[in-house]
Amino acid sequence: MPRRTRPRHGSLAFHPRKRAREETPRFRSWPPSEEVGLLGFYGYKAGMTHVIAVNKSSGYPTSGQEVFVPATVIETPPMVVLAVRFYKKTPYGLKAVGEVWEIPDKFGKYLERRIKKVKAGKREVEEFDEVRVIMATQPHLTGIGKKKPEVVEIAVGGKDPQEKKEYATGLLGKEVTVDQVFKEGELIDVKAVTKGKGFQGPVKRFGIFEFGHKKEKTKRAVGSIGAWHPPRTMWTVPMAGQMGYHARTEYNKQVLRISSEEIIPAGGFLGYGVVKNMWVMVKGSVPGPRKRLIAMRKAIRPTKALEYAITYVSRASKQGV
Repeated sequence: MPRRTRPRHGSLAFHPRKRAREETPRFRSWPPSEEVGLLGFYGYKAGMTHVIAVNKSSGYPTSGQEVFVPATVIETPPMVVLAVRFYKKTPYGLKAVGEVWEIPDKFGKYLERRIKKVKAGKREVEEFDEVRVIMATQPHLTGIGKKKPEVVEIAVGGKDPQEKKEYATGLLGKEVTVDQVFKEGELIDVKAVTKGKGFQGPVKRFGIFEFGHKKEKTKRAVGSIGAWHPPRTMWTVPMAGQMGYHARTEYNKQVLRISSEEIIPAGGFLGYGVVKNMWVMVKGSVPGPRKRLIAMRKAIRPTKALEYAITYVSRASKQGV
């Protein structure tokens, strides 16, 4: 019988494989942009569906034909701009040098669930290099049964810092919708905490082989945990541990549709319910289970995107949504 061999599963790039520190995903870097505007947005994963679309790009075997495209629907209620924060570049990275807060009265009762002491007032500066806004989600507008908002920081694109400041301060205390940030057909990056699977063994966690039926001891364990030297267990050995609930970023997801029209299956999305706000349809899947908070930003390393003309959306209340 030939020897069964195959490459190990489980990328060594994701270590340590432990639970995410928080369920709110946050981007550490933002793409350069010459156009003044927000570079990211947040929403809640409603579920998956599929669309039938015509491939309008040339040079493909399916050019001009209808193709099956899996898609994820992300509900994106408006986000509220709470503050503008200014940063100065230093040899050790960005340093916050000032901020301006303005919280709407109608939103204060929900924000108190997240921030015990609501900040007020301003501390403006004249010299700064980067401008970012502090925004809050509004989960109470959805049907997921949550009222406590998430407070996140989103960068503002542009070349001139003064233009970015004027744009950001003009949004203070106002609501921003997703169609002000993204447009149909462009590529975005998504980040979320994956679905948690708890403590799992090496067979499920890393895809190693089970031993045969003649094995005297365990069957679902790694055969060898390493050589005599070095006299320790290496971190690359597949071992049991936490699986899932990791923060993961997926790059270059195409936005197929941004709309506020009804796209509700019979009885709502399974495990989520009815989509009540504006939604974003993203090509393919995104990390996390239903109701998970999804962070979206403009693509930081974009590739070529296909051009689609959607003709039918599956499970929608009406065709041609």
